[in-house]
Amino acid sequence: MPDRHDEEHSEEGSVGLADLGDSIDVGTFEQILEMDDDDDRDFSKSIVFGFFDQAEETFVKMDTALEKKDLKELSALGHFLKGSSATLGLNNVKDSCEKIQHYGQKKDEAGTVDEKDEDVCLSRIKETLVTVKDDVADAEKVLRKFYADS
Repeated sequence: MPDRHDEEHSEEGSVGLADLGDSIDVGTFEQILEMDDDDDRDFSKSIVFGFFDQAEETFVKMDTALEKKDLKELSALGHFLKGSSATLGLNNVKDSCEKIQHYGQKKDEAGTVDEKDEDVCLSRIKETLVTVKDDVADAEKVLRKFYADS
């Protein structure tokens, strides 16, 4: 059986596994694809597009929690989205969500050093939230193209 990484693409501009980029872990994403029962990839597509809907809903909650300066809620939402994104292999999203989780716990980005100033934590979350929204948008663009070409 040929390795999926070596698939050739006949259409110019099509996206295959090898084209997903550094922000998506191909090995993890392949595990999702292996759950598909057919070539239409309906199962994995529903999981992936469900994640993007879930991310948008979570971002709305994060924006609200940020306005309320609710670090505990921001940490919980970061943790939630971190798990979902890790399941799909969305590394950049996962990493940013982990930072939000740590900042919400009044820690540094690695979660190892305490940060007593809540305003510093909120500022860091606000900056990281911009990054994670961009990362989700980038991943969605690539994966929508991947599924359109599948």
